[in-house]
Amino acid sequence: MEVTAVVPTLGRSPWLAECLAALRREGGAGMEIVVVDQGEPTSAPAEIPPGLADRVLRPGRNLGFAGGVNLGIAAIAERAKAAVALVNDDALVEPGWLAALTSALAAAPRAAAAQGVNLQLDRPDLADGCGLGWNRSWQAVQLGTGAPAPPPSDPPREVFGVSATAALYRREALAAAALPGGEVFDARLGSYYEDVDLAARLRAAGWTALLAPAARARHAGSATGRTLGRARWASIYGNRHLVLARLLGAGYWPRLPRLLARDGRDLARTLLTPRDGDGRLAGIPAGWGRAARHLPAYARRGAPAVPLAELERFRVTSPR
Repeated sequence: MEVTAVVPTLGRSPWLAECLAALRREGGAGMEIVVVDQGEPTSAPAEIPPGLADRVLRPGRNLGFAGGVNLGIAAIAERAKAAVALVNDDALVEPGWLAALTSALAAAPRAAAAQGVNLQLDRPDLADGCGLGWNRSWQAVQLGTGAPAPPPSDPPREVFGVSATAALYRREALAAAALPGGEVFDARLGSYYEDVDLAARLRAAGWTALLAPAARARHAGSATGRTLGRARWASIYGNRHLVLARLLGAGYWPRLPRLLARDGRDLARTLLTPRDGDGRLAGIPAGWGRAARHLPAYARRGAPAVPLAELERFRVTSPR
């Protein structure tokens, strides 16, 4: 399976060169690697050692994860390969990552995407995430976070969707689930929940997603996100409502009081347990404002885009 890799960056990650080197090792000279450097014009361009990127796109501003990846995918459209690997600039894929994911997709023709076990960079015995699911409060969660990583010998299994931290997507599926105008990710979401939204649209289009435990990647975890403070939490809590409004249709509104109650509990927990200035206290209410402003563009009538019985299969009992 021929693969193109897209790596979005703001040029702040100290792991960017190592990330690209790992991808080059996996794909060899036959893999085209496209870096989307979204640093501001006044900042120094991302440092990319020779031979580790085939193309570097510089839009001159931060388009968010969704917009940056869309730009990278659009740039390769004229010579599209069968699959696109999306890898964060703080994720280091391990040997065999690409082979395990391509094998998983080849064995499951209706699988739109596959990811491996993302490991914590400083604790590689623990999982950073094993795919996307939902908790009982309709918050999207990274499955298995903080738990011992499943063994590489485990067979692939279905998950609701894949995290765009490090994943392989089938181009055919991305085209089937694209938004009007051809965008793969919803650029209005920027960063956070953009991969959840894509996972929901892929399911609505009849595709599935896989976790392939034989594939491993080490992830530093929000190396850039942690620097965003209030804006990060506003996107997380605001985008959650926008994605759910699109996914649940008319079913979003009767669930809204419980959704807000969960947000309120998170806000109260922040008040009772002061955090190290990460911006959550101001970010959660800002997220409500963001959701209120943009809900008209996402809310829709009718049945859920994915049947509720299907969604229930991917809801977990974890309190997270």
